[in-house]
Amino acid sequence: MASETSTARDWQELTRLTGGSALVVERVRLVGKDIAIEGAFELPELARLAAEDQVFVAAFVRSHGSIKEMEQVFGVSYPTIKARLNRIAANLAFVETDPAPPSRDVLDRLKNGEIDVQAAIRELEQGR
Repeated sequence: MASETSTARDWQELTRLTGGSALVVERVRLVGKDIAIEGAFELPELARLAAEDQVFVAAFVRSHGSIKEMEQVFGVSYPTIKARLNRIAANLAFVETDPAPPSRDVLDRLKNGEIDVQAAIRELEQGR
């Protein structure tokens, strides 16, 4: 737990020093190993959030997405929680959870009679 607290303080200090400007990590060292990798690495999106927003996201995950619990933890109203979630969400790119099928799959389904020509055209156009 002490190392987590130290790491959190280090991260907060780094955030303060950079003033929220973008960072590029140029060296990564594997803990407990004599291995270091150099290059230009972007931080993950969550790590690019302000420290307060990272704490908020962690609390949201720990509360299993319960806005009611978040209201109690932070002592604010539902609209305040929703507004903050919306603001944070606007800063994060979302992973496509339902990507368009590859065109080969669409054509195979059309060939097998699983979909009609119009459905195949729609799916192929959505994949562009």
